[in-house]
Amino acid sequence: MKVVLAGISHWHADLHLDAARDAGAEIIGVWDEDEAHARGFAARNSLSAIAAFKDVLATPADLILLMGHPSNVPARARRIIEAGVPLILEKPAATGTAPLMQLRDLAHQRNAFVGVPLPNRFGPAVIAFESLRREGRAGQVAHGHFRVVNGPPERYAADGVGWVVDPAIGGGGALRNLGIHGVDAALSLASGELHLKAVSIGNRIHRASVEDYALLVLEDNAGAVFTIEAGYTFASMLPGGDFEWRIVSANATLIDRGDKATCATLDDAAVVDLPVELPATRYRLSMRDTFERLRRNAAPAISIDDYVAAMSLIDAAYQKAGR
Repeated sequence: MKVVLAGISHWHADLHLDAARDAGAEIIGVWDEDEAHARGFAARNSLSAIAAFKDVLATPADLILLMGHPSNVPARARRIIEAGVPLILEKPAATGTAPLMQLRDLAHQRNAFVGVPLPNRFGPAVIAFESLRREGRAGQVAHGHFRVVNGPPERYAADGVGWVVDPAIGGGGALRNLGIHGVDAALSLASGELHLKAVSIGNRIHRASVEDYALLVLEDNAGAVFTIEAGYTFASMLPGGDFEWRIVSANATLIDRGDKATCATLDDAAVVDLPVELPATRYRLSMRDTFERLRRNAAPAISIDDYVAAMSLIDAAYQKAGR
């Protein structure tokens, strides 16, 4: 696979480069609005910098991974879709949901491949639960809990992307940026529609213009309850923080804490450790899956439809909280 990384000033650029290389890709170029940044990134990683975005579209890429500022990404994504090149669309791809809906509709019209990297779908608890479901051993989902609480909002300014915590650009705070992973997890497990039962959004510690902590309670049509926690309240400026993915069904309890994962099952009285996959390296699994799907002309595992669904539910949570 020949891959272009576009918008590499995004804080996930190194993760995507690692994932593409791990999956055996040939990185045929990198581009950024900041040409000096693109040249520096290219030099550090023995790659070629692309001078202009029009030249990104002119490359013989099998896949373009697009990152960048939410005010510019939708128009660039539209150009990639219209050019017929498969696309991975990194978040945040827009300040609000409406531009994403327009991209979704265009992707449907063009029958385009537009994947979104929400890599916790490839975490050990999720993969093990899907395996139990295929075997008919999972049973009805009872509840799930999905927590991503990372360090303070100042981390983004230190990374040169302070706009992430500007609500006029990022479209919200910890819920929009981090909580979307948990909302997507709940949507992927839900039976029928998800209903927003309760929400608490606010600034508990940091007096930033966006929330530093959010808690959602969701319930699906079958009565399963999902709680989502997202925050900028972990006491460290280092990457990572407090992470947990918990799925509970009639026959299974699966817990993933990032560096350790377990699965307990009633029918065989077993409690087993699952193979560990750190949250940062789940991008590798996501990329491998993307390549495999492109090779067999299949739809992405996580599509722009999934992204729009998660963004819409977050919109409802902000509205319910009066924000």
